[in-house]
Amino acid sequence: MSKEIGSEHTGARGVLRVVGSCFVFVGLIFVIVGMASFFSAFGGSGPPRYFWCVFLGMPFLAVGGIMCKFGYMGAIGRYVVNEVAPVSKDAINYMADGTKEAIGEVAAAIGKGLRSGAGATEVRVLRCHKCNADNEVSAKFCKECGAAITKSKPCGTCGELNDADAKFCDNCGKPCL
Repeated sequence: MSKEIGSEHTGARGVLRVVGSCFVFVGLIFVIVGMASFFSAFGGSGPPRYFWCVFLGMPFLAVGGIMCKFGYMGAIGRYVVNEVAPVSKDAINYMADGTKEAIGEVAAAIGKGLRSGAGATEVRVLRCHKCNADNEVSAKFCKECGAAITKSKPCGTCGELNDADAKFCDNCGKPCL
């Protein structure tokens, strides 16, 4: 998904590369002349006459280096990506291969747990409306007090079956008659 570089960007990159290289070259010449003058002074030919060239060459080197950095940044970035991406891909694939078995075991354990939980029978109880004793769902009468557990009293308004001693309907809330 690379976006095409515009002509103004390409032109600026070319100028940075050329001018930056020229600045580096001029800076190197000045530094070499200044250093040669400095070290030749040790031979007894008097004080260095062109040592000031070092102080002029250093800024040229710095500015030229920065310009070259920006001029070649894209090419260097693409080179680094092309070197790093395959290694990263290999590392991720290696780690994935090394963990496949463990992930499979964890997934199998989770599946086994879910299957065993789904197969468990849920015990449902009905609570007696008179004594609050727990009774089986299939019971018709309470095992503690003998009251009818099944709903046998129809609502006069909506027809919903309610407990035998219900005063109000479970469905519509109207008084049971």
